[in-house]
Amino acid sequence: MVKNYFTDLSSVFIIAEAGVNHNGDINIAKKLIDVAAEAGVDAIKFQTFKTEKLVSQGAPKADYQLKTTKKSESQYQMIKKLELDKTSHVELMNYCKEKKIMFLSSPFDFESCDLLDELDIPFFKVPSGEITNLPFLKYIAEKQKPIILSTGMANIAEIYEALETIYSTGNRDVVVLHCVTEYPAPIEEVNLSAMLTIRDAFKVPVGYSDHTLGLEIPIAAVALGAKVIEKHFTLDKSMEGPDHKASLEPDELKLLVQSIRNVEKALGDGIKRPAKSEIKNLPVARKSIVAARDIKKGQVLSRDLLEIKRPGDGIEPKFIDKILGFKVNRYIRRDEVLKWEDLKSE
Repeated sequence: MVKNYFTDLSSVFIIAEAGVNHNGDINIAKKLIDVAAEAGVDAIKFQTFKTEKLVSQGAPKADYQLKTTKKSESQYQMIKKLELDKTSHVELMNYCKEKKIMFLSSPFDFESCDLLDELDIPFFKVPSGEITNLPFLKYIAEKQKPIILSTGMANIAEIYEALETIYSTGNRDVVVLHCVTEYPAPIEEVNLSAMLTIRDAFKVPVGYSDHTLGLEIPIAAVALGAKVIEKHFTLDKSMEGPDHKASLEPDELKLLVQSIRNVEKALGDGIKRPAKSEIKNLPVARKSIVAARDIKKGQVLSRDLLEIKRPGDGIEPKFIDKILGFKVNRYIRRDEVLKWEDLKSE
């Protein structure tokens, strides 16, 4: 079996997606790292790009970007302000080490991929918009590092092509994230079951990159078996920028992490057996066979002498027909629980 980093995870890997919510300010970026570390996520993720390699001068903005940024500003102009250079990357990586949180970033072009590889990030996160950019996927896969592949806007055939391209390099260390690329994503369009379709179709570990408002959907994804959860966050939803309004604020991010960890604990190992905490309640909640009226020593048990009541520390109700015809070897008062040692067959 091919080893997969994400299959072997002992707990859900939670990525706090800072993205471009630093607004091009490294001090804001560091505050985001502080928030992510405090929340207890596994990694914080930024975005690495050269604007001139990513966007043409005339590229239009998405509808959600038009609502959250200046309409007079082009997508190129908007993104250029959010670009982080190599020095900023190094500074942020070092700050993450101080805060004991993993630094990740999504590359959007070949040069950015090389930069992140040079900085020795532990694995690559491929953004949804690049899933059909097969030359780029192959280039990333050839770095032979684990890959998180987002699938927003993609159909099953495009996911197949992307995975085949990655696998052609000998790199099979991939987790595939279901995603809806809208900010915010409408709840009724999330189609969370598609995550399971991806898992079953390609036999890969799966996760979920969430753009909905609130916490319910990523928590539900964990309950369904997500290995990785990614969620945008910000210092303040009212900040200027394209992604802030569809992001979690610090307290919400912390609550998400706590909720995911609780769901993980609740999922357990799948073996149905009494929980340790409930064993003490067995005799209280279950029932036993009791005397319907006083039973004399040596009297033969008949059905009219027996009832089923709490507590459950005597003979179990399922044996009521089995003990008919037995004699009792002591005087048993009405409502007293019958024990096996009270019976004799001769």
